Amino acid sequence: MYVKESVSELKKLLFNRSVTVSNRIRMLILIKNNESMSMSKRTLCKLIGVSDSSIQIWRKLYEAGGLSLLLEDKRIGFKPSLISREEHEKIASKLNDPSNGIRGYVELQDWLSQEFDKTIKYNTLLKYCGRHFGSKSKVARKSHVKKDLQAVENLKKLRTNLSGFV
Repeated sequence: MYVKESVSELKKLLFNRSVTVSNRIRMLILIKNNESMSMSKRTLCKLIGVSDSSIQIWRKLYEAGGLSLLLEDKRIGFKPSLISREEHEKIASKLNDPSNGIRGYVELQDWLSQEFDKTIKYNTLLKYCGRHFGSKSKVARKSHVKKDLQAVENLKKLRTNLSGFV
């Protein structure tokens, strides 16, 4: 394989590139530096740290379309969220309310489907809540859901009254 570009041109292209694209450029630099002896794809894959099938694909891309085709990165990158800003805020208020009655992600999933008429996969919801709210699948509650607040107040009053007798 013959590389048309000079090593200095290729080194200039290395800056501000994704890892995949920079590995492709590094492959070309290695081939250009060692033109006198042809490098096998196995040698290249060991030096760059990628699979030999990647090296083979990159070589074919370069031979078919040159540098422009090799540097093309067709990965999309950003995937929009399934959960809107309004839904996010309602989930946050639901999760932060100790008396909400939600005991797990299945109940949260059911609540979302009733509230917003939207079906979200369990794992998607689990990862979303963990990433945005720091929630975990198994944690103890701050307070019991069915706790009687009036009984708690009465107990506190009783304790303060009894503390005077000790």
